[in-house]
Amino acid sequence: MAAPQIVEHTHFTLERNAFGKLILTTESGVRFEGVVPVRAFPIQAPEIGISLVNTDSEEVGWVDRLADVPEPAQSLIRQELAAREFMPVIAQIVSVSSFSTPCTWTVETDRGRTEFVLRGDEDIRRIGKDNALLIADTHGIQYLVRDQFALNTGSKKILDRFL
Repeated sequence: MAAPQIVEHTHFTLERNAFGKLILTTESGVRFEGVVPVRAFPIQAPEIGISLVNTDSEEVGWVDRLADVPEPAQSLIRQELAAREFMPVIAQIVSVSSFSTPCTWTVETDRGRTEFVLRGDEDIRRIGKDNALLIADTHGIQYLVRDQFALNTGSKKILDRFL
């Protein structure tokens, strides 16, 4: 079976079928049902470089900049990404049960207050050149700290003990 041709956003249309699946139709009329958008750089550049993959995980479309995609395709891609991605953003570290791991963290996120268990210091990773951090809990949920230096003083003191 030949590999599918990758098409740029100006050469395809996007729609949702009755079952809620995305359908990509190329300029030449080839249809791909069940297309899923995947961000190339989900944290550092979430609006740049979005791959559209078919049910066989083959790339069938590419979007350089999401803002350049005409409506309604842009909204469909945004809706699909929002439904698939779950990465709470930590606004404040309220408390930790211990400064040795494993320990339970209580945090305020953009989705409300929650608790999670940090297995080890290695589960806190710096991201890129920015001051961003990615913290993984024991269940594999990733929590994002957009800028560790923008947190309140108490949160920064707790974080310093683990970095």
